[in-house]
Amino acid sequence: MLNKKLLIGLLVLAGIGAAVAWWLQPRPLQVAVVVADRGEVRATVANTRAGTVDACRRAGLSPALGGQMAKLNVTEGDAVTRDQVLVELWNEDLKAEVLLAQRDAVAARRRADEVCVRAKVADREARRLTNLRERGLTSEEDADLASGDAEAKAAGCKASRESAKVSDAQVKVSVARLERTILRAPFDGVVAEINGELGEYVTPSPVGVATPPTIDLIDDACLYISAPIDEVDAPAVRKGQSAIVTMDAFADQDFPGMVRRVAPYVLDQEKQARTVEIEVEITDRGDSNLLPGYSADVEVLLNTSDNALRIDPGHHGRGTGDRSERCRFAGRAENHPRPGELGIHRGPQRPERRRDRGDVRRSRGRCRRRCGGARVTRDPPGRRLPQL
Repeated sequence: MLNKKLLIGLLVLAGIGAAVAWWLQPRPLQVAVVVADRGEVRATVANTRAGTVDACRRAGLSPALGGQMAKLNVTEGDAVTRDQVLVELWNEDLKAEVLLAQRDAVAARRRADEVCVRAKVADREARRLTNLRERGLTSEEDADLASGDAEAKAAGCKASRESAKVSDAQVKVSVARLERTILRAPFDGVVAEINGELGEYVTPSPVGVATPPTIDLIDDACLYISAPIDEVDAPAVRKGQSAIVTMDAFADQDFPGMVRRVAPYVLDQEKQARTVEIEVEITDRGDSNLLPGYSADVEVLLNTSDNALRIDPGHHGRGTGDRSERCRFAGRAENHPRPGELGIHRGPQRPERRRDRGDVRRSRGRCRRRCGGARVTRDPPGRRLPQL
């Protein structure tokens, strides 16, 4: 009887111990199992903060002289061509000066013609007297006087011609003075903003004093993105590299671009990471109406492989539950290395994607993997785990 009770007690204790051991054993982690394939993989560098769309050429234009705005030939949003007149100040006095200079130049040329005709006549007379002197038909004194008069009138002709050139130059001076009251477009573009109305008095910006320009002109034919990248990524970015531009305003469209400038210095702004400014010019914007000022992101293409081993990054996830751990095929270094590499290596010390590691064992309904010594179980199909 005693042996029977002892046996029952031992069985009870063994059952309790087994239950406690089962309860305390580590629960298997749920992991997502994906199949690696081969395809195109790109190594890229992206901006750290949102970039801005800027025009390659943008000019704040103001007349060179102060004056009253007499003509305003454009409105905001108008497309203009190079040398088109945008604004003209009151300049009737300068136009009169130009007309006066032109008339004076014409008169100077006519006076020069008169003097030169007299010089030709005097030259012919001097030659006749010289011939007569050689034949003894006139005095030497008369011949010398005629020659001297001819030379003087020839010099007067040259002086008159030069005086006419001075009058022509004075015309150019008057035209240049008049031109300073006319504001022309320096390049093809679009009028973004106009500061001023007809009849208002406008002045150029004094030195050291910033005033709004009369016309803000934008060349919308060429746009680029100015964006900062981390100083660590800057050495890998070079002028001429291909890039991809994305914008919130065009969420479903990517724009091809090319790096046109990498700043030669690092920005060290307060409370911000050190960055390097780059400029990416959009090479093909299609039919999209891109506007300067849009926010944009850029990805500079460093390297491309058409047949690299890759895993969809959307499948890299955590296990669910309180004891979840990182356990993925393209994860960081594990204790069980396995041959094979994922993605593109930018160098022996900085791979773009890390090695594929882990000892994987599969069965029909479950998948076990050694991940830091933990037991794992395959996540149900169709369920997406949170990304790492």
